[in-house]
Amino acid sequence: MTAELLELSEPARTRANVALLLIDFQRDFCDAGGYAEQVFGVGFAREVVPRAQRLLQAARALGLCIVHTREGYSADLSDCTLQRRVRSRRAGAPIGASGPLGRFLIRGQYGHGIIRELEPQGREIVIDKPSYGAFLYSTLEPALRALGIQHLYFTGVTADVCVHTTLREATDRGFFCHYVSDAISTFDAELRRACERMVDVEGGIWGRRVSSAEALVDFDELARPGAGT
Repeated sequence: MTAELLELSEPARTRANVALLLIDFQRDFCDAGGYAEQVFGVGFAREVVPRAQRLLQAARALGLCIVHTREGYSADLSDCTLQRRVRSRRAGAPIGASGPLGRFLIRGQYGHGIIRELEPQGREIVIDKPSYGAFLYSTLEPALRALGIQHLYFTGVTADVCVHTTLREATDRGFFCHYVSDAISTFDAELRRACERMVDVEGGIWGRRVSSAEALVDFDELARPGAGT
């Protein structure tokens, strides 16, 4: 291995280049009566909310960049592909169908909103996406580039769909990703473990896997004098 390769390292984390991502903590995925409950329940999502909430509080105290995402489609479904509509019907919760929280996964409906515990504040970024990945069809990448963000801490639902899709998009765009495994969930425990294992292979091909406790330690280090702003 050449000396040049040995010298390669990740950029130091600072308050100026770290962002916290909260992926799709919407009522439709986390609350009774929403889309997810029709398919597999919401217990998997509710279980990680307290840890995501602690990370959010810590990020706010540090003044970090905070990004919330919401999967959702237009009322006429013009931005929802036929494949996605057919698939959701097979799953038992057709996108756009009526439910207790409004039409499933439709922008502007009550179920589309972020849950109370993680509701966006102030100038926090909110990305609405008619897709699983948060970078496709959105302004997320230019917003992060404009702020000088290099490190992304991931929380959210669901691990195997929207979280991993966004994780892979971010990796392809050169961001350093930190997968907070106990603040990310999906309805199937085996799938959740597989998603975690995939992060670790090949020297962390999809990033660095950490616990919420370890992420909070990282955040504490950003608060120390000399950590940078």
